[in-house]
Amino acid sequence: MRIAIATDAWSPQVNGVVRTLQAVSAELGAMGHDVCVIAPDQFRTLPCPSYPEIRLALTTQAGIGRRIGEFGADAIHIATEGPIGLAARRHCLKHGFAFTTAYHTQFPDYVAERTGMPADWFWRYIRWFHGPSAAVLASTPSVEAMLKARGVGPVRRWGRGVDLDLFRPDRAGHPAFAGLPRPIQLYVGRVAVEKNIEAFLASDAPGTKVIVGDGPARASLTRLHPQARFLGVLHGEALAAAYAGANVFVFPSRTDTFGLVMIEALACGTPVAAYPVTGPIDILDAASAAMDDDLGEGIRRALACDRTDAAAYGATFGWRRSAEQFLSALVPLGEAVGMAA
Repeated sequence: MRIAIATDAWSPQVNGVVRTLQAVSAELGAMGHDVCVIAPDQFRTLPCPSYPEIRLALTTQAGIGRRIGEFGADAIHIATEGPIGLAARRHCLKHGFAFTTAYHTQFPDYVAERTGMPADWFWRYIRWFHGPSAAVLASTPSVEAMLKARGVGPVRRWGRGVDLDLFRPDRAGHPAFAGLPRPIQLYVGRVAVEKNIEAFLASDAPGTKVIVGDGPARASLTRLHPQARFLGVLHGEALAAAYAGANVFVFPSRTDTFGLVMIEALACGTPVAAYPVTGPIDILDAASAAMDDDLGEGIRRALACDRTDAAAYGATFGWRRSAEQFLSALVPLGEAVGMAA
C-alpha cells in the first residue's frame, strides 16, 4: 500500500509525535509498504507564536494535493491539526477522498494554557477538524473515552512502542551523571509550561534533578532552579544512556495523551513516577511505577520499584503492533467520506 502521511510535527522537532510517526513509518516500510511523509521541511515556514522551535508551514491545498497525487497514494492519514493538516483535509474533502486522523496532543488544553481562553472554545475546532475523518486514532482507553464524550469519532485504538534495540537495561549510564548526588531523577521532553516541569523541580525528593530537552521555558526554569542539571536535547544512544543511568524517571505532565518517554524509560529498566492522570493511568503498572497526587511521594515510591520488573514491562511495547493497528485503521481513498466544511 502507498500511504501518505500529512503532519505538522516532524524533524527537527523533538517530541513523542515525531518519534511515533518516524518509528511507525519505518515499521511500515519494513512490512513492504511505501510511505510518503508530507512535513514542514518541504515548505517555507514561520515560527509558531510563543513557541518558535515549532515551524508552521506556508502551504496550500493545491501544494499538498500535488504531492499526494505525484506519490499516487492509496490511503491518506492526517496526523495533526495545523496548517499542513488543514490543507490535506481540504484536499481530501474537495476530491471526496476518505482519510483518517489522529489525536496526538491535548491541543485545547495547550492553547488554553498559552492564551488564557477556555479550553471548550478550542474543542469546537477539534470536533470540526476531525468530523469528516473515517477514523480518529487514539493512543489509550482514556483518550478514546474523552474523545467520545466530546463528540469526536469514530475512534480507533493506536498504541505506541519502543525501539527495544536502542532502549535496553544493559547500557552504561550517561557520563554527565558521574559524581552527581543520587538518586538521579530524570525528565525527558519539551521544556514548556504545559509539561508541568515546575512541579517536578519544586518537589522535595532528595538527589539530583536532571532535565533532558529544550523549549521556551528552559531559560526561566534554569534561572529559578540553578541546582537542577539541564543537558539539552539528547538523541539515540546518548538518550538511552540517560534513561539507563537514572534512578527514577519523572513524568510531571497532566495533559499528555500517552507519554512515549515513560515506556522508553521502563525499557531501560528505570521505574517511573507520575500523577494518576490520562496517559500514566493507561500505561503504568504497580510493579514498575508509582502514581501519586503528591509527586514527591510518587518519586520516593518509584525508587523502591524493582528495575528488573521495569525492564520486563517496558519490553512488552513494540512498534510492530503499533504499525499493524495504524494500518488496519486506514481506508482506501475511494471510500465514502463525510463532507463537513
